[in-house]
Amino acid sequence: MPEHTPASEPASAVPALVLHDAPLSGHAHRVRLFLSLLGLPWHSQVVDLKAGEHKRPAFLAMNRFGQVPVLQDGDVVLADSNAILVYLNARYAPDPTLWLPADPVGAAQVQRWLSLAAGPLAFGPAAARIALLMGRPKDDAAVARAHALLQVMDAHLATQDFLAAARPTLADVAHYAYVALAPEGHVALDDYPQVRGWLARIEGLPGFLPMPRSRIGLLA
Repeated sequence: MPEHTPASEPASAVPALVLHDAPLSGHAHRVRLFLSLLGLPWHSQVVDLKAGEHKRPAFLAMNRFGQVPVLQDGDVVLADSNAILVYLNARYAPDPTLWLPADPVGAAQVQRWLSLAAGPLAFGPAAARIALLMGRPKDDAAVARAHALLQVMDAHLATQDFLAAARPTLADVAHYAYVALAPEGHVALDDYPQVRGWLARIEGLPGFLPMPRSRIGLLA
């Protein structure tokens, strides 16, 4: 089981966090990314999705939907990647308001993008990519939804550096992986310079953790 312990912080400073993980899952990566940005130590327990481990009783006892990721923090067991981000921020961020503003408008702006991550992002670039990862044909409808989302994001990012605020927030963490890997689902990023600039800004954050690449789609 891989271990991740920042050199600047002893493992004993934070309880052992266990992330039930899948390396190619963008949902799981958003949690790995935030753990790394916060400088938290964690153990990655890889779930064998091809073998159906996520549908077995032991895993379903943690998440009845049979989905990764699942976070264990002592007696706390949490499913759903966006819910885990909110938990980690409130529990461990030195200043939680940096990643999730406390003011009503700022909090609503982040929640808006988290909702988009569970909707257009999941059914657009994420769905286009998963089709090819599963060996299915190119999903033209998902590709079209992905471009519709990217057009909105590109116009929005022409007015500010990050999605929900002038600084990175949970909104950016939730969107990064599936946008960065959109070409794996036959979704080119060439026409979206503001989106590409935003990806570069995320990748330049201290503690950034890259997402593994797959040789599929436009990267084949």
